Amino acid sequence: MSELKGDLIGVIGAGVMGGGVAQNLAQSGFRVVLIDIAEQALERARSDIRNNVRFQAFGKKDKSQADDPQVVLERITFTTDYAPLAEAAYVIENVVEKWEAKATVYPRLEAVCPPHTVYAVDTSCYSITRVAALTARPDKVIGIHFMNPVPMKPTVEVIRGWHTSTDTIAVTNTLLARMGKNSVLVNDSPGFVSNRILMLTVNEAAFTVQDQVANAQEVDEIFKKCFGHKMGPLETADLIGLDTILYSIEVLHESFADSKYRPCPLLKKMVDAGLLGRKSGQGFYKYK
Repeated sequence: MSELKGDLIGVIGAGVMGGGVAQNLAQSGFRVVLIDIAEQALERARSDIRNNVRFQAFGKKDKSQADDPQVVLERITFTTDYAPLAEAAYVIENVVEKWEAKATVYPRLEAVCPPHTVYAVDTSCYSITRVAALTARPDKVIGIHFMNPVPMKPTVEVIRGWHTSTDTIAVTNTLLARMGKNSVLVNDSPGFVSNRILMLTVNEAAFTVQDQVANAQEVDEIFKKCFGHKMGPLETADLIGLDTILYSIEVLHESFADSKYRPCPLLKKMVDAGLLGRKSGQGFYKYK
């Protein structure tokens, strides 16, 4: 496998997913630069990473194998500045699922990153080829769809864009192996495999609640008790964030111009009301 040209990894976006990626990288021995436009998001990520590493220690029988939260945090630079990426071997972009937000990131990366830096797009639905067109290195752009919570999930979906090179795929597999992850490589299409199917399921589950066919708990019980899923679709939606779910469905609807991706009005109403799931304290379920 091709080797990474250095051990400094940039992570753009300090939300739940970005913080989880930064934590996983730091626990794997990488130096990490975690970048966000908001200092508040960076402080929240610092606190969440500290608490998550402590929580992981409780589950280990041999406490000597548990990571020290302070050691993990010392491997991460929390900043709003892109300049440290001048040494980056690899960058993982995790900003909000809004094209306007993503489109502002890549010119800033291009201005500071060395020519060998690989860009991984951690996106739910946007085309990797479309993102690669924002750069002068489309062969070094690839998709990585991490699952939440990132440190606990052993497999990721990797997406090959139109121009993605075999070397970029090999470097990505090297990075993921150090993070303790396997990958499934798929071709580029909006939503890829996981979210093209998952978002339809979540959206239709929301329709069944809206149409009073069942309540959220009943919907999820069917998936858990009849199909053996660990979580139901609406519990999963609350974990991901209903705003992210809605953004993703809207991207699929726009990309395919297919009415089967029409966003559920109840989902829109909940997002407008600030009922975003776990991160807001209430979604289909209450968490406070």
